[in-house]
Amino acid sequence: MAESYTKLPTSYLLGSVPAVVDEGKSSTSYEAPEANMQTFPPANGGERGRGYQSVSGPTETFEQQPTGNWRGVFNIQSYTQYFDVDTDIVFNRLLSSFSPLSGDFSRKIEANPDLYGPIWITTTLVFVLAALGNCATFLMDKRTDSSTSWSFDVGYITTALWSIYGYAIVVPLGFYFMLKYMGSNASLIQFWCLWGYSLLIFIPVSCFLLIPLEVLRWIIIVVIGAASACFVASNLRSYVEQNDLFIVVAAAFLLQIALALFIKVWFFP
Repeated sequence: MAESYTKLPTSYLLGSVPAVVDEGKSSTSYEAPEANMQTFPPANGGERGRGYQSVSGPTETFEQQPTGNWRGVFNIQSYTQYFDVDTDIVFNRLLSSFSPLSGDFSRKIEANPDLYGPIWITTTLVFVLAALGNCATFLMDKRTDSSTSWSFDVGYITTALWSIYGYAIVVPLGFYFMLKYMGSNASLIQFWCLWGYSLLIFIPVSCFLLIPLEVLRWIIIVVIGAASACFVASNLRSYVEQNDLFIVVAAAFLLQIALALFIKVWFFP
């Protein structure tokens, strides 16, 4: 029986592989077939995404909302670049706002205007006017009537909020459309930045308006209002043509003076 099994042909055994003889090539030369690497999971081709994606295929991309059209106004991502400023840049611009006649502030914000500084300046001025306005009213009433008791008028906050924020938003917007009509290359963000930093000088000066001396109060507010108006007017000149310079600069100067007088009359009567 053992001899009969040894005489069976091996080509019919399970797992046996017949030898392949290459008569035309040397037995030592061998070329590996070109690899075609594929990645898992399957790509989106075929029915219901069946199939595999090649390594050299396109990668996944995320669609971003375009900011150049009107839809960018309602997209919060289009405003993130105006808050990408560090402390040194904001501090340098704060110092420049105390130089009313330099006129170099518009050059500093030309490449990278920010809204971080103007928002914090405007918000701080609102609360400063509301708090110090109540204190100034109490001191003046106390001077005439010693029996006057302290009371906080919440209406000062509402008035300061609507007046200061309304001025910082509407006035630059009006000058932007006016200069665009005149053919200027004005930027609305730069105008908001310019007018926002122009309000900084009113924050420390409001402390001096607590002095219960009416003549001194008027002198302080007129001088500070003129300094703030000169800051806006001197930096606005770079956006205006020579023939329209006087009208635009004079209008900006008078509006800034009007804001200073409003602060004195309403919050420090």
